[in-house]
Amino acid sequence: MESHVNQLARLTLLGLVLTLGACTVLQGDKIDYKSASKGAGLDVPPDLTQLAPTTRYVVPGGPVTASGYQSAQAATPAEPATAVSKLDDMHLERDGNDYWLVVDRPADQLWGPVRDFWQENGFLLTQDDRKLGVMQTDWAENRAKIPQDIIRRTIGKVFDQAYDTGTRDKFRTRLQRDGQGGTDIFITHQGMKEVYTDQMKTHTTWEPTSPDHGLEAEFLSRLMLKLGASKEQAKTLMASAAVVKPTARMTTLNNHPVVQMDEDFERAWRRVGLTLDRTGFTVEDRDRSKGLYFVRYVDPTTDNKEPGFFSKLFSGSKAATPPLQYHIALQSQGNATTVSVLDASGAPDTSANAQRIVKVIADDLK
Repeated sequence: MESHVNQLARLTLLGLVLTLGACTVLQGDKIDYKSASKGAGLDVPPDLTQLAPTTRYVVPGGPVTASGYQSAQAATPAEPATAVSKLDDMHLERDGNDYWLVVDRPADQLWGPVRDFWQENGFLLTQDDRKLGVMQTDWAENRAKIPQDIIRRTIGKVFDQAYDTGTRDKFRTRLQRDGQGGTDIFITHQGMKEVYTDQMKTHTTWEPTSPDHGLEAEFLSRLMLKLGASKEQAKTLMASAAVVKPTARMTTLNNHPVVQMDEDFERAWRRVGLTLDRTGFTVEDRDRSKGLYFVRYVDPTTDNKEPGFFSKLFSGSKAATPPLQYHIALQSQGNATTVSVLDASGAPDTSANAQRIVKVIADDLK
């Protein structure tokens, strides 16, 4: 009798689980970022990082991939005729894996809608600098990346924080005025993943991941919707942006490390700016007329007692070693551009840091 009652109880519970599960809408491979709880200090080497010592960062859920977007891109052949597709007052440009949106509107008119766009997508902004033209989100988790099994669907809403993807993403948006009164909009991605540091899997640390160009393109596509394009129009712009495969290589010139690009100044300037955003430099200023980016860089080898990357982000503490200032200089002749590193006084730099910076830029531009 008792066993019969227990069996009946189990069947009743199973029925309840199945009923609740049937009422849940699967998110599938969607983007559902959430920024909420403050994260614990996590040990990651600083390397090339965006410095925001006065900003409080928070950790939410976990990042997402844009596999759905990438699958759609693979299924839709690109039109090889041109690297630019135009629609109304927007057009999209692509250079290798880099996309950027060109909008025939002043940057002042776009700032508010772009800020709203990130907040509507579940992010908090840790940088909102109109003068520099830069917005940056906090580290956020894409909750849609969590497997939607029956247990998750039934109790996940109640115990949501019990589920974690072990990944975090943040995005930087840069608005740059062009010479015709319009605005170039760049979105770049940085990612981190949690990995075990011992065989027993009792301790973890956070490590940088490669930038997800699919996510960058996906958010540009979504931003087009925010700025007035329809889904079909945004899809058309994405599909018609032909692939251009430029080359970039690290070499030496007059005994100085440089990057050589087979591109004219206009496109090289845009792509180097994207690389600096994506690889985490702090761009303090820029002078396009002189081909200069003014950046800050943290040397990862100068202080072994330097707090971990995430520790600094979540605690708001400053780095023990002050960041070094450099100029990233672009010089072009025809369809070739040379990128070099200058020290704070504007002199060519041959230090180990300069070598490292040139390599980081060259690797991202390839």
